[in-house]
Amino acid sequence: MKIVLKTFYGLEDVLAEELNELGYPECTKLNRAVQVEGEWKDVYFLNLHVRCAISVLVELRRFSVKTEKDLYHEAMKINWSALFDVKKTFAVKGAVNSTIFKHSQFPFLLIKDAVVDHFRDLKGERPDINVKSPQVVIDLYVRENEGVISVNTSGLPLFQRGYRQSTGDAPLNEVVAAALLRLSNWDKKTTLVDPFCGSGTLLIEAALLAAGIPSNIERTHYAFKNMSNFDAKLWDEIYSKAVKVVKELPCTLIGGDIDPQMVMKTRRNLRGFSFERFIDVHNAAVTEFPFPEGPAVLISNPPYGERLETDVEDLYGTLGSIMKHRLMGYSCFIISSSEAGFKYLALKPDKKYKLFNGDLECSFRKYSIYEGSKKGAEQEATA
Repeated sequence: MKIVLKTFYGLEDVLAEELNELGYPECTKLNRAVQVEGEWKDVYFLNLHVRCAISVLVELRRFSVKTEKDLYHEAMKINWSALFDVKKTFAVKGAVNSTIFKHSQFPFLLIKDAVVDHFRDLKGERPDINVKSPQVVIDLYVRENEGVISVNTSGLPLFQRGYRQSTGDAPLNEVVAAALLRLSNWDKKTTLVDPFCGSGTLLIEAALLAAGIPSNIERTHYAFKNMSNFDAKLWDEIYSKAVKVVKELPCTLIGGDIDPQMVMKTRRNLRGFSFERFIDVHNAAVTEFPFPEGPAVLISNPPYGERLETDVEDLYGTLGSIMKHRLMGYSCFIISSSEAGFKYLALKPDKKYKLFNGDLECSFRKYSIYEGSKKGAEQEATA
């Protein structure tokens, strides 16, 4: 069957690369998604192990759409009662981009009506709808004349890992953090630092990656557990094989934040992980951060004024100066939505990636710091 893994804009290649490493070499890249072939055991495995996907969908029906009524008729061809019990709550979500429909919510209502009518005709009763916390999530995707109905086997987005107890005002999305680590080509051995660690998302994702522990190891809720064909024994077998505890990390991880409350939140989020004691977290401004000697990798998400009050010129100017004069032998990666911030760094990037942190458009840029970097110190990052 066709399994579609959704992700954020710009992360399709990263997700495909990860799927190759997980044992899925035949990948088809789609718009904000990657498709693989598999069975239900793969659905369970991917929900647990994939780090760079938002959700795992199983395609139920693909069809052509000519009129509004086509959606209802195609949805009625699906055996919904074989998929989930009438006692389960459900919701229909997804994306519709088609001139056929005048009202954006109408396509979802058509699918909902088909599901309800199926159960009413067959069972004499109907399942309840729960938009906020449904037990079964049906996904509808329509692009012009093509329609796809799938079941979302993840339910809540997979960036809700289950390990983050506390966050700040502008947290880095966990899926994005995992993708940044892959985009940086970090080897899981070189020292990694994050002087603006916030609630510790990058540090935790780095530790999980280096330790070989699935990012979703602490997560307990998956929508596939509410489906009629859920195989609890198979799931337990897959979960039991996953690495959960490590005695050491193959790398040094160092984080810090100027806000003592954020440092406390990072330490709180690290509790329960076997690698907690191997991660150094400092309450320090970037000017006081204990940067180790290179070679090392810096990956960070500095404040950029969207949701946090920041003097962008002062902060990024200071960071750029530190990078140029103190971080020789470093590969530095900065994610930000502030073009002004990148300008004040006063360094020319080696690479740039356009991506999103949630709904916020950002740029992720690499800066290689070596003795010659000072020569280009006054060069501004191009847009």
